[in-house]
Order: sequence, then C-alpha cells, then structure tokens
Amino acid sequence: MKRLKISAFALFAMAIMVSCGDDDNTPNNNSNQLQINEIVNVMKQDTWRITTFVDSGVIETDHFAGYTFTFGNNGTLTAVKGETTVTGLWSVTDDNGSDDDPGSDIDFNIGFTAPADFVDLTDDWDINERNANRISLIDVSGGNGGTDILVFEKVQ
Repeated sequence: MKRLKISAFALFAMAIMVSCGDDDNTPNNNSNQLQINEIVNVMKQDTWRITTFVDSGVIETDHFAGYTFTFGNNGTLTAVKGETTVTGLWSVTDDNGSDDDPGSDIDFNIGFTAPADFVDLTDDWDINERNANRISLIDVSGGNGGTDILVFEKVQ
C-alpha cells in the first residue's frame, strides 16, 4: 500500500511538472508583442505606397502605381488613387506556426476581396526588413514554391 501511495504521488508530481513546464512561445510572445506594437505604430503613421510587388517572379508593381495606402487604427487598409478607393484589412500578429514559414515570428497580414490585383496582396507575409520609412515583406508559397515580395515605403 505504501508503494502504491509513493507511485501515485510520483505520477501526480510528474503530471504537475509536465503541465507547468516552460511554454516555448512565452519568451518570444513578450518580445514579439513589443515588436508588433512598434510595427503597428509605424504603419499607422502617414501614408504608404507600394514600391515593389513581385508575384512568383513576375514584377507587378505597376498594378499599384499612383495608389497611396493608409493603415487604419481599426485594422482597415485603404488604398486610394484619384476617385478610386479600395478597402481591405490588415494586422500584425504573432506567428503561431500555422503559415508556410515556421521560422518567422511575426506575420504581417493583408486581406482584400477585390479587385483581382489587390487580392494578390492577400497573405500572411513575413517581415524581411523594416525601418521607419520602409517595410519589406516576403512570402514563400507552400503550393507552387514561388516567392512573393512586397515593399511599402512611406510617402514623403
């Protein structure tokens, strides 16, 4: 009976140790949240333009010539060119490993439902480079293996 109590206690202690173990994402979550907040704050400042868009090796930057992009507080992404306005959604999130690049820690998410050129921007992009005036995004397609590149620069 004494052995049964010791074994039961040992199993209970192991279960607690396993359930209280370090969460691999915890250290990054705090660090990522600071970076996410910084990225969001920079993007919400001023207006932006697309200076590079490469879709699976095909340069399609000209599809967005003349558009200025505003990243709104409420997750609304607005593109304006003259009388034309296109709206979508945007966010910056902590990568939960569900995208094509498990090595990336932060996703820059863009979503448009129309027109077709803007739908091509819809993705969970990885941040390649960034500063206060420029953000370079990249996505490696899981389906065809093509690489997409999207660069926004602040309108001066």
